[in-house]
Amino acid sequence: MTFTRRRLLASLFAAALPSPRPAAATTSLSLLGVWPQGGDPSGFLVSEKYDGVRAVWDGSLLRHRSGRRVAAPAWFTAQLPGVALDGELWLGPGRFDELSGIVRRERAVDADWHRLHYMVFDLPGAPGGFAERAHRIEAIVQERAAPQLVAVAQSPVTDRDALQQRLSQTVALGGEGLVLHRADAPFRAGRSEHVLKLKTHLDAEAVVVAHRTGKGKYRGLLGALEVRTPEGRRFLIGSGLSDAMRREPPPVGSVVTYRHRDHTGTGLPRFASFLRMQAAL
Repeated sequence: MTFTRRRLLASLFAAALPSPRPAAATTSLSLLGVWPQGGDPSGFLVSEKYDGVRAVWDGSLLRHRSGRRVAAPAWFTAQLPGVALDGELWLGPGRFDELSGIVRRERAVDADWHRLHYMVFDLPGAPGGFAERAHRIEAIVQERAAPQLVAVAQSPVTDRDALQQRLSQTVALGGEGLVLHRADAPFRAGRSEHVLKLKTHLDAEAVVVAHRTGKGKYRGLLGALEVRTPEGRRFLIGSGLSDAMRREPPPVGSVVTYRHRDHTGTGLPRFASFLRMQAAL
């Protein structure tokens, strides 16, 4: 593997969002930790976790989390304010693959972008606790009055049972899960105990390092993906792959998301199953 490729792969798991020029505000991202089992949600604001493509607006350019510019139409970015925003480009529940195809195009198709929403959930580098930033997002969205710009709804839950009920309702409607922000927490780049995800299953990302040839009915096709976690652990993902994916597997060097039940004693994911390939961002 070349030095350039190593640097590229490392950047996919870095906490900072690289930028070729200084941004209007910070270009660092907050990253989601995992909500602890039985955790107390008091003091947190809860929102839906959208199955979208992360996008950061620096006040003048819309970028993917890697720092690469999003090829959004001029009319779309003209709706955005002169302050930094963090959010998800979203098409609707269960439509990530279609969304990925839209935002990866080098030339934007207006008709497609009119179907997207920019779901804003934070103001990178802005002062104050998260509750204050959430109120400011609502004010910005109301002021801009742009149909594609949406403030992610944030609300408290009363206790653990209410949190689980909220999760069940969200998933039943096709949602991916929940995100909990500590209401009084200042903006912080990287992972912290202040921004956590809650889902009905665990998921994570890994880099594809090799393809394993299939046997039996999968002879001549992909049998399993050999992947590497950010911590350097390698394992195989053989389930969850469609026939189309087995014919044209994610290329070596690409990032995939997998779901799993828990971890083995050696730290490897147990019952890992392919979920999706990340957009080439």
